[in-house]
Amino acid sequence: MVTIDQLIEQITPSIGKTKVLSLCKVLRENEFDLSDLVNLTFHNDRGIGFRAAWVLENLFLSLPIYYLEDIAYLLSKIKNIENPACKRHYAKIILNLTDKKAPAAIKKLIEKLDLEPVVEQCFDWAIDPEVKIAVKVFALESLYNLSNRYIWIRHELANQIQFLMRNGSPGIQSKGNKLLKLLANNQ
Repeated sequence: MVTIDQLIEQITPSIGKTKVLSLCKVLRENEFDLSDLVNLTFHNDRGIGFRAAWVLENLFLSLPIYYLEDIAYLLSKIKNIENPACKRHYAKIILNLTDKKAPAAIKKLIEKLDLEPVVEQCFDWAIDPEVKIAVKVFALESLYNLSNRYIWIRHELANQIQFLMRNGSPGIQSKGNKLLKLLANNQ
Protein backbone atom coordinates (compact mmCIF):
# COMPACT_ATOMS: atom_id res chain seq x y z
CA MET A 1 0.00 0.00 0.00
CA VAL A 2 1.31 3.42 -0.96
CA THR A 3 0.79 6.15 1.61
CA ILE A 4 0.39 9.85 0.95
CA ASP A 5 3.74 10.49 2.62
CA GLN A 6 5.43 7.94 0.35
CA LEU A 7 3.90 9.57 -2.70
CA ILE A 8 5.01 13.02 -1.52
CA GLU A 9 8.52 11.63 -1.11
CA GLN A 10 8.42 10.39 -4.71
CA ILE A 11 7.18 13.67 -6.20
CA THR A 12 9.16 16.14 -4.10
CA PRO A 13 12.13 16.13 -6.47
CA SER A 14 11.71 17.01 -10.12
CA ILE A 15 10.36 14.09 -12.16
CA GLY A 16 9.88 13.29 -15.83
CA LYS A 17 7.16 11.59 -17.85
CA THR A 18 8.67 8.13 -17.33
CA LYS A 19 8.51 8.57 -13.55
CA VAL A 20 4.94 9.92 -13.78
CA LEU A 21 3.83 6.85 -15.74
CA SER A 22 5.66 4.56 -13.34
CA LEU A 23 3.95 6.21 -10.37
CA CYS A 24 0.57 5.88 -12.09
CA LYS A 25 1.11 2.15 -12.46
CA VAL A 26 2.07 1.78 -8.80
CA LEU A 27 -0.85 3.91 -7.61
CA ARG A 28 -3.33 1.97 -9.72
CA GLU A 29 -1.96 -1.39 -8.57
CA ASN A 30 -2.19 -0.24 -4.96
CA GLU A 31 -5.68 1.22 -5.44
CA PHE A 32 -4.52 4.62 -4.22
CA ASP A 33 -7.50 6.80 -3.37
CA LEU A 34 -7.93 9.33 -6.17
CA SER A 35 -9.44 11.89 -3.79
CA ASP A 36 -6.17 11.80 -1.81
CA LEU A 37 -4.29 12.54 -5.02
CA VAL A 38 -6.72 15.38 -5.84
CA ASN A 39 -6.10 16.82 -2.36
CA LEU A 40 -2.36 16.56 -2.90
CA THR A 41 -2.64 18.86 -5.93
CA PHE A 42 -3.43 21.62 -3.41
CA HIS A 43 -0.21 21.04 -1.44
CA ASN A 44 1.45 24.15 0.03
CA ASP A 45 4.58 23.36 -1.96
CA ARG A 46 3.52 24.34 -5.49
CA GLY A 47 6.07 21.98 -7.05
CA ILE A 48 4.55 19.03 -5.22
CA GLY A 49 1.07 20.24 -6.18
CA PHE A 50 2.07 20.49 -9.83
CA ARG A 51 3.63 17.03 -9.93
CA ALA A 52 0.59 15.58 -8.12
CA ALA A 53 -1.66 17.18 -10.77
CA TRP A 54 0.52 15.74 -13.52
CA VAL A 55 0.20 12.28 -11.98
CA LEU A 56 -3.54 12.85 -11.46
CA GLU A 57 -4.09 13.71 -15.12
CA ASN A 58 -2.17 10.67 -16.34
CA LEU A 59 -3.68 8.29 -13.80
CA PHE A 60 -7.23 9.46 -14.35
CA LEU A 61 -7.09 9.68 -18.14
CA SER A 62 -5.47 6.26 -18.47
CA LEU A 63 -8.61 4.59 -17.09
CA PRO A 64 -11.35 7.13 -16.34
CA ILE A 65 -14.09 4.51 -15.87
CA TYR A 66 -12.13 3.05 -12.97
CA TYR A 67 -12.41 6.40 -11.18
CA LEU A 68 -16.09 7.03 -11.98
CA GLU A 69 -17.00 7.42 -8.30
CA ASP A 70 -14.33 10.11 -7.88
CA ILE A 71 -15.41 12.40 -10.73
CA ALA A 72 -17.88 14.46 -8.70
CA TYR A 73 -15.23 15.09 -6.01
CA LEU A 74 -12.59 15.97 -8.60
CA LEU A 75 -14.92 18.46 -10.31
CA SER A 76 -15.97 19.96 -6.98
CA LYS A 77 -12.38 21.11 -6.47
CA ILE A 78 -12.04 22.97 -9.79
CA LYS A 79 -12.98 26.37 -8.32
CA ASN A 80 -10.27 26.04 -5.64
CA ILE A 81 -7.28 25.72 -7.98
CA GLU A 82 -4.83 28.54 -7.43
CA ASN A 83 -1.58 26.89 -8.50
CA PRO A 84 -1.10 28.01 -12.13
CA ALA A 85 0.84 24.85 -12.94
CA CYS A 86 -2.12 22.65 -11.93
CA LYS A 87 -4.66 24.40 -14.13
CA ARG A 88 -3.45 22.75 -17.33
CA HIS A 89 -3.90 19.26 -15.91
CA TYR A 90 -7.36 19.95 -14.54
CA ALA A 91 -8.40 21.68 -17.77
CA LYS A 92 -7.32 18.64 -19.77
CA ILE A 93 -9.31 16.36 -17.46
CA ILE A 94 -12.40 18.57 -17.89
CA LEU A 95 -11.94 18.48 -21.66
CA ASN A 96 -11.83 14.69 -21.64
CA LEU A 97 -14.81 14.36 -19.31
CA THR A 98 -16.94 16.60 -21.54
CA ASP A 99 -15.78 15.16 -24.85
CA LYS A 100 -18.41 13.49 -27.03
CA LYS A 101 -16.06 10.48 -27.20
CA ALA A 102 -16.13 10.02 -23.40
CA PRO A 103 -17.28 6.59 -22.27
CA ALA A 104 -21.07 6.22 -21.91
CA ALA A 105 -20.87 5.74 -18.14
CA ILE A 106 -19.00 9.03 -17.78
CA LYS A 107 -21.48 10.85 -20.03
CA LYS A 108 -24.35 9.50 -17.94
CA LEU A 109 -22.70 10.66 -14.70
CA ILE A 110 -21.76 14.06 -16.11
CA GLU A 111 -25.40 14.64 -17.15
CA LYS A 112 -26.45 14.30 -13.50
CA LEU A 113 -23.86 16.71 -12.09
CA ASP A 114 -24.22 20.46 -11.74
CA LEU A 115 -21.46 21.68 -14.02
CA GLU A 116 -22.19 25.40 -13.70
CA PRO A 117 -19.15 25.87 -11.40
CA VAL A 118 -17.01 24.10 -14.01
CA VAL A 119 -18.44 26.33 -16.76
CA GLU A 120 -17.74 29.41 -14.66
CA GLN A 121 -14.16 28.27 -14.01
CA CYS A 122 -13.56 27.57 -17.69
CA PHE A 123 -14.74 31.08 -18.59
CA ASP A 124 -12.52 32.51 -15.83
CA TRP A 125 -9.51 30.66 -17.24
CA ALA A 126 -10.34 31.79 -20.76
CA ILE A 127 -10.43 35.49 -19.83
CA ASP A 128 -7.58 35.57 -17.32
CA PRO A 129 -4.55 37.14 -19.07
CA GLU A 130 -2.21 35.28 -16.68
CA VAL A 131 -3.48 31.84 -17.65
CA LYS A 132 -1.33 29.86 -20.09
CA ILE A 133 -2.53 29.30 -23.66
CA ALA A 134 -2.95 25.52 -23.27
CA VAL A 135 -5.31 26.06 -20.32
CA LYS A 136 -7.30 28.62 -22.31
CA VAL A 137 -7.60 26.27 -25.29
CA PHE A 138 -8.69 23.31 -23.13
CA ALA A 139 -11.18 25.59 -21.34
CA LEU A 140 -12.64 26.90 -24.61
CA GLU A 141 -13.00 23.38 -25.99
CA SER A 142 -14.66 22.22 -22.77
CA LEU A 143 -17.09 25.11 -22.95
CA TYR A 144 -17.91 24.17 -26.51
CA ASN A 145 -18.48 20.57 -25.38
CA LEU A 146 -20.94 21.84 -22.76
CA SER A 147 -22.71 24.28 -25.08
CA ASN A 148 -25.45 21.80 -25.99
CA ARG A 149 -26.26 21.29 -22.34
CA TYR A 150 -26.09 24.97 -21.42
CA ILE A 151 -27.33 26.73 -24.56
CA TRP A 152 -26.44 30.19 -23.19
CA ILE A 153 -22.76 29.24 -23.46
CA ARG A 154 -22.86 29.48 -27.27
CA HIS A 155 -23.24 33.27 -27.45
CA GLU A 156 -20.83 33.99 -24.60
CA LEU A 157 -18.27 31.54 -25.95
CA ALA A 158 -18.38 33.02 -29.44
CA ASN A 159 -17.88 36.52 -27.99
CA GLN A 160 -14.99 35.36 -25.81
CA ILE A 161 -13.28 33.54 -28.66
CA GLN A 162 -13.53 36.60 -30.90
CA PHE A 163 -12.07 38.76 -28.13
CA LEU A 164 -9.17 36.36 -27.54
CA MET A 165 -8.44 36.10 -31.26
CA ARG A 166 -7.90 39.87 -31.62
CA ASN A 167 -4.39 39.67 -30.20
CA GLY A 168 -4.20 35.93 -29.69
CA SER A 169 -1.38 33.52 -30.26
CA PRO A 170 -1.37 31.15 -33.25
CA GLY A 171 -2.79 28.46 -30.94
CA ILE A 172 -5.75 30.66 -29.97
CA GLN A 173 -6.25 31.72 -33.61
CA SER A 174 -6.34 28.14 -34.85
CA LYS A 175 -8.58 26.75 -32.11
CA GLY A 176 -10.74 29.87 -32.14
CA ASN A 177 -11.46 29.60 -35.86
CA LYS A 178 -12.32 25.92 -35.51
CA LEU A 179 -14.67 26.49 -32.57
CA LEU A 180 -16.35 29.49 -34.20
CA LYS A 181 -17.09 27.38 -37.29
CA LEU A 182 -18.53 24.62 -35.13
CA LEU A 183 -20.66 27.12 -33.21
CA ALA A 184 -21.89 28.72 -36.45
CA ASN A 185 -22.89 25.31 -37.80
CA ASN A 186 -24.50 24.30 -34.47
CA GLN A 187 -22.35 21.19 -34.35
